[in-house]
Amino acid sequence: MKSAQQTALDVQGGTSSALEELERALSVVRERNDELNVFLHVDQDGARALASTIDERVARGEYVGPLAGVPIAIKDNLCQVGIPTTCSSRILEGWRPPYNATVIDRLITAGAVPIGKTNLDEFAMGSSTENSAFGPTRNPLDPTRVPGGSSGGSAAAVAADMTPISLGSDTGGSIRQPAALCGLIGMKPTYGLVSRYGLIAFASSLDQIGPFAKNAMDAALLLEVIAGHDPMDSTSLPEPSPSLATHVNSGVVGQRVGLVRELIEGADEDVESAVVRARSALEEAGAKVVELSIPEFRLGLSAYYLIAPAEASSNLARFDGVRYGNRVDAEDVTAMMEATRTAGFGAEVKRRIMLGTYALSAGYFDAYYGQALKVRTQMIAAFRRAYEQVDLLLGATTPSVAFEFGSKTSNPMSMYLSDVFTIPTNLAGEPAVSVPFGTGEAGLPIGVQLLGPARSEGRLFAAARVLEIADGRP
Repeated sequence: MKSAQQTALDVQGGTSSALEELERALSVVRERNDELNVFLHVDQDGARALASTIDERVARGEYVGPLAGVPIAIKDNLCQVGIPTTCSSRILEGWRPPYNATVIDRLITAGAVPIGKTNLDEFAMGSSTENSAFGPTRNPLDPTRVPGGSSGGSAAAVAADMTPISLGSDTGGSIRQPAALCGLIGMKPTYGLVSRYGLIAFASSLDQIGPFAKNAMDAALLLEVIAGHDPMDSTSLPEPSPSLATHVNSGVVGQRVGLVRELIEGADEDVESAVVRARSALEEAGAKVVELSIPEFRLGLSAYYLIAPAEASSNLARFDGVRYGNRVDAEDVTAMMEATRTAGFGAEVKRRIMLGTYALSAGYFDAYYGQALKVRTQMIAAFRRAYEQVDLLLGATTPSVAFEFGSKTSNPMSMYLSDVFTIPTNLAGEPAVSVPFGTGEAGLPIGVQLLGPARSEGRLFAAARVLEIADGRP
């Protein structure tokens, strides 16, 4: 499949049409979706109507936007008017939002064509997309293995050439981890850079929407489109979208990069080897790489699995069978709510709600949730000290390549450890990008991770491009 950048140029220049690009994407969806279970809903009629409008505007000589006619897949926790939005949960099955998420409006304004909603771990809680109420998504590179999670459907859509770009959300690594397992670029932006209005919340202080793409330029173009201040989101940064695409080819000459020991600890040998080779590639491109230790990172997993479930237990309280979503009738309101939530939520969501409710309960709040917030403050301070010494950090994205279905589902802790290298960034609210770099077991892709201080997305994309070139990617 063509890149998003080339697709937009072709559509705007008249050498292709938005309808042609859309039909090409839909043909791949028809061919592979039954096997991979990527899309939960495909909006063929709406996408065709939008593509036709784009072609009419191009024919009139109008500039449509930087993503003119580019098909895009949307994670099914982002609201889109009239389109089923389920968070892969039975409790929201069939619900159609009355409004668009801000990122959807910005995509359409930029000329993109959303084609449907992709599968995810229920309410974005998981690392393999095995927790979906509508069945797992399979990795297009090896359908016996997981695509990662929670944004596994969005990653698989791009990896399977269904769309050149897609949107996911990242709470503890849910963009970067599936990007690594599917061989893609995946960016978790600075907290507040992208509006969360219309994103169905998991953990509000951690969630952030971001791009999947096959190359750094496409990811930068997509992030440029969706970023920028939104008055509908009280946590939105009060500044316009940054210029990112212009930085992609800036290189890393003079950049100081810290190879973080804790971001490769426990990784498979082939993953660690890829990070070492990435270090060499950055040095050959003109960066100075030093080794760093940030021991606070070892506390990230424990703090995250108190903070995120606590916020989830609060956010998911609204799904009670009264205001919206599915309802299981019972003899009184209390019994109805219990029956609705018992039937509507899957096992992992119930596990995290119970963990979070316990952590917030009287007598345990200070010992658990309060303590986790103190650890988070330490993590933020540790990042700040690191960025006084270096411009960027380097490590692994995941401890291994894509794992087989069922290999971690019986042991939640084993599954949680899939995000051990990505969680620190979410706790600090800072950006990071996963870049495919080499292969490991069974020839499957390995992702290396670049981390930066707040608002350093341009610098991260430049470093990502250096690694792409070193890895032989066009």
